[in-house]
Amino acid sequence: MYIDSHCHLNFPDLQAQLPEVLERMRTAGVGHALVVSVNLRDWPGLMALVEQHPFLRASVGVHPDNDAGDEDNAEPTVEDLVSRAGHPKVVAIGETGLDYYRLSEPLDWQRERFRTHIRAAHETGLPLIIHTRAAAEDTLRLMREERAPAGVMHCFTESWEVAQGALDLGFYISLSGIVTFKNAAQIQDVARRVPLDRLLIETDSPYLAPVPYRGKMNDPSRVIHVAEKIAELRGVPVAEIEQASAENYWRLFHKAAAAA
Repeated sequence: MYIDSHCHLNFPDLQAQLPEVLERMRTAGVGHALVVSVNLRDWPGLMALVEQHPFLRASVGVHPDNDAGDEDNAEPTVEDLVSRAGHPKVVAIGETGLDYYRLSEPLDWQRERFRTHIRAAHETGLPLIIHTRAAAEDTLRLMREERAPAGVMHCFTESWEVAQGALDLGFYISLSGIVTFKNAAQIQDVARRVPLDRLLIETDSPYLAPVPYRGKMNDPSRVIHVAEKIAELRGVPVAEIEQASAENYWRLFHKAAAAA
C-alpha cells in the first residue's frame, strides 16, 4: 500500500471533485492519506471530511504562514490543540514550523506559535508535522530548545546538513513531487542518503504535482510518482520504497492504526 503522508483534501479544488480523487487513489493503490490542518477556522470541515472515510486521518495545527493579525484565523493555544487532538482520528500536531519566505522581522509571533505546537505535541504524545522555508537554522534551534518530540520534516527542500540535524533529533524526512523536478539536485541528494527507515512520501496536494503532471492540480494518487523517483535515485525496486515508507508512517503516526 502507498500512503500519502501529507495532503489537503479539504481544500476547495480537491473537495470539488472528491469522488473522482478518491477513485484515482484506489486505482493507484494509495490506500491511506493524512489530511493536514493549516488553520483552526477550517478544521471542523476537515474533520467532517475525514470522519466519512476509514482510510483518512487528520492533524490539528496552524500553518506558520498564517498571518497572526488575521481575525478570521484564531491563534492556537496549547490547551486548544490538546483538546482537539483528543479526537480519535487526529494523529499529529501541525503543520507548524517557521516560514520566513514572504515575511520580514519581527516574527516573534511565528516562533512563539511554533513553540506552542511543540508543547502541545509533548502533552499529547503525538508527532509533529514541521514546515520550514527560508528558516532552517531557527527551525532546528527551536526544535532543540523545546526538545521537540518525534515528527516529520514535511515537503523537505533543504540541504543534507539540515536533514542530518533533523534526523539527529529523531525526525523523519518526507519528500514530495519536488524530488522529480529537473532542478532539484539538492533534494535528490537527500533522497539518496536519508536512511530508509526515516523516509516518508507525500504529495502536499493540491500543490507540487510531480513530473509528468507538473503544473497541474495534484492529488494523493500521484504519490506513486514520488516513490518511483526515489527508487530510481537509490537504485532499488519501487516496492521497497512503497513498503518502507508505509511502515515508517504507521510507526511515526502510531495513533493512526488505532483510529476509528
